[in-house]
Amino acid sequence: MGKKHKYDYFAAYEELSDLAVQEASVLVRAMENFTDAASLRAVLDEAHELEHAGDTINHDIYKNVGGDFMPPFDREDIVALAGSLDNILDEIEDVLQYFYMFDVHQIPDDALRFAKLIRKSCKAVDAAMEDFRNFKKSKNFKQLVIQVSDNEEEADGLYVEVIRNLHVNHADEPMHVLKWSRLYAFMESCCDACEHTADLMSTILLKNM
Repeated sequence: MGKKHKYDYFAAYEELSDLAVQEASVLVRAMENFTDAASLRAVLDEAHELEHAGDTINHDIYKNVGGDFMPPFDREDIVALAGSLDNILDEIEDVLQYFYMFDVHQIPDDALRFAKLIRKSCKAVDAAMEDFRNFKKSKNFKQLVIQVSDNEEEADGLYVEVIRNLHVNHADEPMHVLKWSRLYAFMESCCDACEHTADLMSTILLKNM
């Protein structure tokens, strides 16, 4: 009987982080090419396919970790990290859905800035994840994780700026302020999700040194 193939959790994580970059790129592209909310219908389907692919990978991780005699680190951390990566995909899909549901009529420059920062954060997570399987020996892993946190701090600052811009420049449009305040909060949450993933990676590093 042949030796049973061992499940590669790190490869699965890399696939998840790559999906997040793809979905963030879909978000940026949708905003750069925006015409009206109705035209986002096809984009929503594209984002959902990426999110569904992430769900499938998560299911595989959960299925394998339960019966794995010697997982690479604690089962709870394996599941938590998978869930955190999946949450990034969920958050980005949510942003696109809210653009569609709120029937936005235009994309402010601030919103496009935020979308590009989300993509930048996802790329930072992806870069760290590519080095994650070597985290015990890597000289670059800690700095790659720090970069994700730096991006989240940038997102915090951008959030303060864009909310102030809303209230300064659109004080006579309360519905516009309400709608975009919520949308910017959802976008900022995407960067928070990236930082949470980086924090989990750091915790795993400390627990396994």
